[in-house]
Amino acid sequence: MNGSLVVVSGPSGSGKSSLCKKICGEFEFASLSISTTTRKVRAGEKDGVDYFFTDESSFQDMAAKGEFLEWAQVHGNLYGTSRVWVERALESGRSVIFDIDVQGQASIVRLFPKETTSIFLTTPSARALRSRLVGRGTDDQEAIEERLINARKEMESIDLFDYLLVNDSFDESYNLLRGIVLASRIKCGAVSLSKFISNWSN
Repeated sequence: MNGSLVVVSGPSGSGKSSLCKKICGEFEFASLSISTTTRKVRAGEKDGVDYFFTDESSFQDMAAKGEFLEWAQVHGNLYGTSRVWVERALESGRSVIFDIDVQGQASIVRLFPKETTSIFLTTPSARALRSRLVGRGTDDQEAIEERLINARKEMESIDLFDYLLVNDSFDESYNLLRGIVLASRIKCGAVSLSKFISNWSN
């Protein structure tokens, strides 16, 4: 039985983390992919829960050994996805939910074209994104401007995704994401169609 990979990408501040965490909280078959990063720990974050935090030297060593499915530099920090962890999750029939950037999405799709469903999540406008970035209070003004510049660049990759999801209402966006995740399991065979057909005939 194969699992599925659901990649959620988009601008920082669009709501990716909150939506992905809620999906994994509802469904036992869903696991949030935990990235390794050189970014500093933010208030309330825990190592091994939100991210695997490490230094740049250790990260580069892991990358050189081929331990990451994908890795990239984002906003001046390094982020990578563990190869072994994802492959084991797929073999066990789980759905792995990725909250990663557009570079990571391209790598995952290239490595697992059949298993991957990708979603580009964004806000209704640049103004709405700015408001959310200011409101969460984790970045200074310079960092916010950098994130907005990167967001405009990321928007150019929308056509590479299976779905575009505009997060204007959290509840509505969650219901749509929920449906996509469930559909991804049928597409990839995580729900056994052959077993269903066999039982239906009896």
